[in-house]
Amino acid sequence: MKTFKKRGALTHFQILSEISKQDPHLKQKDLAKSLGITIQAVSENIKTLIELGYITSKDGRSPYKITQAGIDKVKRDAISLRKYTDSVLETMNHYKTIWPAIADEDLKQDDVVGLYMSNGVLYAHKKEENATGVVMEDAEAGRDVSLTNLTGIIDMTVGEVTVIIVPTIKDGGSKASDLELIKTIFENGTNSGAKIDKVAVAGTVARAIATILDIKIDIEFAAPQATANAARKGLNVIAICVGDMSKAFIRELENEKIKFNIIDGGK
Repeated sequence: MKTFKKRGALTHFQILSEISKQDPHLKQKDLAKSLGITIQAVSENIKTLIELGYITSKDGRSPYKITQAGIDKVKRDAISLRKYTDSVLETMNHYKTIWPAIADEDLKQDDVVGLYMSNGVLYAHKKEENATGVVMEDAEAGRDVSLTNLTGIIDMTVGEVTVIIVPTIKDGGSKASDLELIKTIFENGTNSGAKIDKVAVAGTVARAIATILDIKIDIEFAAPQATANAARKGLNVIAICVGDMSKAFIRELENEKIKFNIIDGGK
């Protein structure tokens, strides 16, 4: 779509389109609000359009009037935009949504398979499930398989998160942490008794505690977001975080409406 490749071309088209509506009360602040740009940007673009002869104005202020040259430009650009969107829509009509899964057994092209979640991973097999898909290419057991025509609802429960807040290094770090309590929580699981699937840490002290307790770390970077994502996929997560780092976890979990429990990991 060459018409809009030039810097500011789309903004010019939008401003000319608004002015062409012949609203005598149209102000720069109205254009800025409508287009989602600053008043200064509107002013600079209008100055350019006046210089190009597409609109006329007294002292660069409203009322603005579109010239015949401006009308011709809007028509050309609108036709170009319509052709582009038509081509996109035509492409999308032929586009086939593809989903990846892990083949739980050998699968053949065009097999109708059942889909289920296990440990946060989507699997496909020939058994009946509430959600189904169609295999696009042959796949051996354990390999990734491409699926289309997904229907139904994948059976999946949202996991729980246990947030353990441990002291900062200024407050004693791991030495001031209740290591026995943290180990017990990890071994006993969530409040409902479900096992812990993943362990997240945030902060050097939290990492040190996991190492001391010989607990494998699964999530360390972008931990609040990754923790919420894991819980959405049905995994139960224990998140060991230092001091105020817990706020990021709480905010993310609340936004995603994920059930969580907060525990003071200090002595």
